[in-house]
Amino acid sequence: MAIDLIKALGLNKTKKQTEVAKAPAQPAGASAQIQPHGTNVITTQVADNASQSVTSTSSEETKYEHYKPNFFDPVDVIKKKMLDVVDTIAPDIVEVNYDHLRINDVFIRSLFVSGYPRFVSPGWLEQIINFDSSLDISFFIYPIEGKGVLDDLLHKIAEMEAEIETDIERGKIINPSTKAKLEDARLLQEELVKGAEHFFEFAFYITVRAVDLEQLNYLTKQVESTLGALLVGAKVAYLDMESGFLSTAPFGLDRISITRNMDTTSLATTFPLTSAELSSDEGVLYGINPQNGSFIIFDRFNGKALENGNMSVFATSGAGKSYFVKLESLRYLSLGSEIIIIDPEAEYKALSDAVGGQYISFSFNSPSKINPFDLSQIYEEGENQLNLKILSLHSLFKVIMGDITPIQEALLDRAIVETYRGKGITQDPVTQTKEPPLLEDLYKTLAGKETPESADLAARIEKFVRGSFAGIFDQQSNVDIDNPFTVFSVKEMQDALRPVAMFVILDFIWTRVKRDLKQRILVVDEAWHMMRYADSAQFLWSIVKRARKYYLGLTTITQDVEDFLAQDIGKSIVTNSALRVLLKQSPAAIDTVGDVFYLSQGERQLLLSANVGEGIFFAGNNHAPVYIVASPEEHKFVTTKPQDVIAQEQARKQIKINS
Repeated sequence: MAIDLIKALGLNKTKKQTEVAKAPAQPAGASAQIQPHGTNVITTQVADNASQSVTSTSSEETKYEHYKPNFFDPVDVIKKKMLDVVDTIAPDIVEVNYDHLRINDVFIRSLFVSGYPRFVSPGWLEQIINFDSSLDISFFIYPIEGKGVLDDLLHKIAEMEAEIETDIERGKIINPSTKAKLEDARLLQEELVKGAEHFFEFAFYITVRAVDLEQLNYLTKQVESTLGALLVGAKVAYLDMESGFLSTAPFGLDRISITRNMDTTSLATTFPLTSAELSSDEGVLYGINPQNGSFIIFDRFNGKALENGNMSVFATSGAGKSYFVKLESLRYLSLGSEIIIIDPEAEYKALSDAVGGQYISFSFNSPSKINPFDLSQIYEEGENQLNLKILSLHSLFKVIMGDITPIQEALLDRAIVETYRGKGITQDPVTQTKEPPLLEDLYKTLAGKETPESADLAARIEKFVRGSFAGIFDQQSNVDIDNPFTVFSVKEMQDALRPVAMFVILDFIWTRVKRDLKQRILVVDEAWHMMRYADSAQFLWSIVKRARKYYLGLTTITQDVEDFLAQDIGKSIVTNSALRVLLKQSPAAIDTVGDVFYLSQGERQLLLSANVGEGIFFAGNNHAPVYIVASPEEHKFVTTKPQDVIAQEQARKQIKINS
């Protein structure tokens, strides 16, 4: 067997003479001489036009003589014909022991698996695949003819049935092991006859590598313990190390041939790649896969890997959803993307201040104003901007006015058209660059019609023009998105007005987005506000569908998962988001989330027991567990934890005092 190893390593050239020194008798099947001190050394000597000798020494203090020339450029050596290719890449030393190999300075030991548990689950090899050291693992699978297996199985079933009948006749207790085996055999027989299962022989070998013998022994025990915890028995391939080495090398050679019969289902559980890796060559870091420690890196604007740049984030309060989105926004900002955020709770102000962003707050006393009648002032072939704006205004006024009759809806449509016409704006794109009308103009148009229906409509918007809500949406726009990081805050707005304000802001942003094409991310935090009304939900859905066309990635965040997913539009938004992130979920919502995202029972349990910043990351059709991480500098900018905020405030005060 030592010759097989030498051949595999390319040490069997015809010009070389191999001589193995004789030694005292050794156990049968040994692959090299066993010296008194357990040392078997094969020293390879190579020189031009010289023979190679392989000698064995039993000295306590082993000495190696290297006759292979030292060189730095193997290509030059081959070109000058100092050595051929095989000699150039061959190791200097191959030492064969009964329980390990040594190739140059690497110690190697091979093991074979001889025992398996009765039941296993998919991914049972994960602990070995992700072992914290370098392992060479090889599987050999041999199909077996079904007829022969069925004949043997039929014979075995007959034996077990006879054994059970004999025990019954003699009044003995039936052996439970035999009974269980009989049930398994009958089930397997049925599956084989149907063709649902096939039979295979399966071989499983592992080779451990180390820098010294002490580490090799330690790693071997670790591997055996890991497998033992799975009720898998592994044994060292004593006196057959070369065969073990060759069996785990990429030669496709099974020199040990220790197999176990398995059916298709059992064999499928040995598939080694059970932990998903979600990563690409470019993008931002979203987190770490806790299963294997790999980075989850993605570019949400990569059209080859993802169908769109949209993302949905679902989590309970305090699970880390805003923390996650802030991190992503900060990292994309560093890559040159423009970030726009609708912030209902002023959670993004500290981050905006830190990066020099634009923070726009809306309230009754705020100087910032947005006119809902604004047009994008651009012409796109096949689209009429005035018609699109009128459609969005219909949705907005249904949110403001509530339910209206078909007659009132038709009357409202005519009034909006007349209001634009009063400012000289018609279906002609040339006129659509003029100053748009105000909400007060529509109010006057409706009031001037002097019909009960129009008077009712005018009364419903009067509070926004002359009543308690005046001064918010009845003036010309005086804000613009001219900063790469812009935050629109509606924290100061009353709860009843938040859906209206978020609708108007979202429409304003969408109008500006269509003016110039650039990579942007639009974040709608607490998107459940938009889902409270069918028309605002429909408007959000229309942006989700069209965002990709304008190089926009829309991120929707919500903690009210059940309300969001209870509507078909909510499910459609999730379906049209290529990236989805699920963090910790509540027991009340887990069934809804599990049904929408087709989660397994284990994944549902993961979300129920997840810590802050832990969850599942979906990218297209693939998903993996994720743990969100941030650098200390990033953490200072994105945290909203009260303890962290207080500590940072105290640190700033201390700096002022010291200065």
